[in-house]
Amino acid sequence: MIVDDFILRAALAGLMVALAAGPLGCFVVWRRMAYFGDATAHAAILGVALALAFSVSVFLGTLITALVMAAVVSTLAGRGWAMDTTLGVLAHSALALGLVAVSFLPGVRVDLTVYLFGDILTVSRNDLVVIGLGAAMVLGLMVWRWRFLLAATISEDLAQSAGVNPARERMVLVLALAITVAVALKVVGALLIAAMLIIPAAAARAYARSPELMAALAVTLGAAAVLAGLGLSLQFDTPAGPSIVAAASAFFVGSVGGAGIWRLVRRG
Repeated sequence: MIVDDFILRAALAGLMVALAAGPLGCFVVWRRMAYFGDATAHAAILGVALALAFSVSVFLGTLITALVMAAVVSTLAGRGWAMDTTLGVLAHSALALGLVAVSFLPGVRVDLTVYLFGDILTVSRNDLVVIGLGAAMVLGLMVWRWRFLLAATISEDLAQSAGVNPARERMVLVLALAITVAVALKVVGALLIAAMLIIPAAAARAYARSPELMAALAVTLGAAAVLAGLGLSLQFDTPAGPSIVAAASAFFVGSVGGAGIWRLVRRG
């Protein structure tokens, strides 16, 4: 019964993250924000160090740090900074500072692999509540702002002429991304969060005929990757977080290959 309980909690946590990451990941792909997501996720390690140093919730620490990182990146982007270089500097600096800061915490022993690669099999009932609330917030934001986010993604100029504020929609995405990073840290870890945002959405892109269908397919593929990855982890005693991402990668390869074969068949 104990085994059944921890598997169920892990599956529920992963499915809730997939539900939030699916539609958000579509915007990350459409807007080419992959490196932006990576930088925000890397900042989570610095958030962990700050949370432990000030004895506050790790979720709160990672959320605030991810928000600050995302806001800084958005501000620099608006001022014309070269984003690839800026994101590279910020992402790796935040990760390195977090790792160094953790080593200076007196009397605190931290297993960094838990935060780097996740530890979904140790998700508690309290973790489930936090993950569920965070996922619900992200999903609510996506549903509420979906039409406006799409308009700003297609063309900021056209969106502005229609009364949509592109800057506000960017901040909605920044907030959703920060919340997703905070809730997914325990599931797949800081180094793999961006993969769970990007890979299911990229795999769904080959078959989607509308934005809504792509979001639904991304959620489905993300959920399937969670269940398949957990199965692989239990079967072969592999790390759960990387196993989930590996399963998502296999689905991506299969979707791209399947789409290519379908195009060849149609031409023939």
